[in-house]
Amino acid sequence: MLDQWILMEYVEHPKINVSIYKFKIRIVSMRILCFLSLFSVITSSPFEEFNHWVDTFQIEFQSQHHYYDTLQKWINNDNYIYKSNQEDKPYTLGHNQFSGMDEIDFRAYVQNTKLNHSSHYIFYDSISIPESVDWRDNNAVTPVKDQGQCGSCWAFSTTGSLEGIYAIQTGELVSFSEQQLVDCDNFKHGGKDHGCNGGMMDNAFSWIHDNDGLCSEESYPYIGETEKCESTCDNLPKSQIQSWVNIASNDQALMTAIAQQPVSFAIEADQKDFQFYQSGVLTSECGTTLDHGVLVIGYGSENGEDYYLVKNSWGTSWGDEGYIKLGRGLQYNDGQCGILLEASYPVL
Repeated sequence: MLDQWILMEYVEHPKINVSIYKFKIRIVSMRILCFLSLFSVITSSPFEEFNHWVDTFQIEFQSQHHYYDTLQKWINNDNYIYKSNQEDKPYTLGHNQFSGMDEIDFRAYVQNTKLNHSSHYIFYDSISIPESVDWRDNNAVTPVKDQGQCGSCWAFSTTGSLEGIYAIQTGELVSFSEQQLVDCDNFKHGGKDHGCNGGMMDNAFSWIHDNDGLCSEESYPYIGETEKCESTCDNLPKSQIQSWVNIASNDQALMTAIAQQPVSFAIEADQKDFQFYQSGVLTSECGTTLDHGVLVIGYGSENGEDYYLVKNSWGTSWGDEGYIKLGRGLQYNDGQCGILLEASYPVL
């Protein structure tokens, strides 16, 4: 029974006082609402946390089953987060908008993007590069955005690298339009991407090249759904991409590129520690099956752990205000989360 399952899971949760365990046999046949009432007398903190999460992210439930299913997943995730944070790791996990998802739900959310490998790379000579880089310090990174339920990470990664090089060359930080790419970068309009059903950054660079630039976010705002391609906005001057560069699969090449400008790249983002990342340097195994486009805006070291500084497009409620530090170094085959496999940047 659902009531029994929730009760058993919750009683055994490591954050709950073990003295409650003696109530388990007598309560197991009671309805969940009765148990919640009794439980609130003893300790209301975990349920208050769940209700606070529901209120914070404005979670809507379609049915009683949906409510119980989400509660069950939230409890499991709360348990996982708590246990992980008790271990000696260089990163911490925390709740966010994905706390009501299990592994299957989250993988389905992430894997809307169709990504594959490019075959043309640039190789850098070994040159001196800074020990650390953060393009936010040079006013070349716009605030963190949120793609919502649309599988448009590829568009956000594309605009992020375009915003970076545009700011570096013009001195003006402008937010470019992801919605224009979602609506217009498709086969009908000379592109190769698929709106909210996924895409590739290199394809988007190509479309911007053929389109003679891109409109601003202000003139073509994001709505998170694929709509009719609009032609009422004007492309920003100097936003036309002349070419784009694919980076060789090694840390030296990627760091050299990052020292010049923010870089678009693809990673595998469907693992649990990535899902609940909150701070520090993520060093856990996270795979190399590329399914998510993001932006790397820097690199550095923290408490002896080298990292890449990554801007995501899941809003500021995820990660460290929307950012994540991915482990960097030879110990990560193909880079942490596959970061070395597919990286590129535009040339204006």
